[in-house]
Amino acid sequence: MSAHTGLDFPLLLAEYQGEFLASIADADPAATIPGCGDWTVRELVEHLAFTHHWAAANARAEKATRLGDGPFDLADHYATCATELRETLAELDPAATARILAHPEPMGAGPVSFWHRRQVHETLVHGHDLRAAIAGKPAFGLMRAVPEIWADTVDEVVTVFYPRQVGTGRMAPLRLPLALVATDVESTPGWVLGGDGRDIDGVALRVSGSAEGLALLLWGRMTVDEAELAVAGDRDDLDALLREPIVP
Repeated sequence: MSAHTGLDFPLLLAEYQGEFLASIADADPAATIPGCGDWTVRELVEHLAFTHHWAAANARAEKATRLGDGPFDLADHYATCATELRETLAELDPAATARILAHPEPMGAGPVSFWHRRQVHETLVHGHDLRAAIAGKPAFGLMRAVPEIWADTVDEVVTVFYPRQVGTGRMAPLRLPLALVATDVESTPGWVLGGDGRDIDGVALRVSGSAEGLALLLWGRMTVDEAELAVAGDRDDLDALLREPIVP
C-alpha cells in the first residue's frame, strides 16, 4: 500500500493495464484522440507501451533500449511491455534506488516506488484517452476509478509535474496561483498549483468540482465546461494559466 495515499498501486496498475489492453480491439488505430490534437490510437498505444518499457528500465536504474520501428501488432506489443513493467516492479524492493523524474536535471535518484504511482496515473489517463477515442468524445467514467485515485492524479500534477516543468526550465512559474478543490473527496482540503506554500483560503483564482474533472482539466483532456467545474476569479486568468505546459 502507498504510505501517503492508501492506494494499492500494484493492484491498480494491473487493473488499468488490463482495461487498456481489452479496449485496444474496439478502437480504430487511425482514429484521433479527443483533446490530443492529431494523436492517433496507434500512436497512443505505442507511446504507452514504450513508456512502460522505459519506466521498467528506469526502475532498474538502467537506460531503456529501443523497441524497433514497427508497425507492431498493437495488442501483443502493449501486452508485452505491460507485463515487463509489472514483473519488474514486482521483483524490485520499492525502497531500492531507481532513476526517477527530477529537476533541475530531468532524471535523478529516487525510490522504485515512484514508478508504481507514476505508471498508474500514466495508464489511467491514457486509458481515458483510448476510451474517449472509441466513444468519439471525452466523458466521465470512461475508466473505473474512485475519486481518491483521480485526486492523487491531481496531487501528482501539483507536487511532481509542475515543479519539474519549472525546475527544468520548460516553463516559467505561474504568474498567479490556482486553488483546486475536489468536492467529492473529503480527505483532502485541496491543492494550490504554483502556491509556494500558500494557504488555499487565500487564493483568489479557484476551480472546484469532481476530482476526475480536475485531473482531466490539468491534463488538457477536458475544458472547464466539459469537466463541469465551478470557477471563482478571473476566467481570462484561468484560461491563460491552462495554456501553460503544466504537464509534459
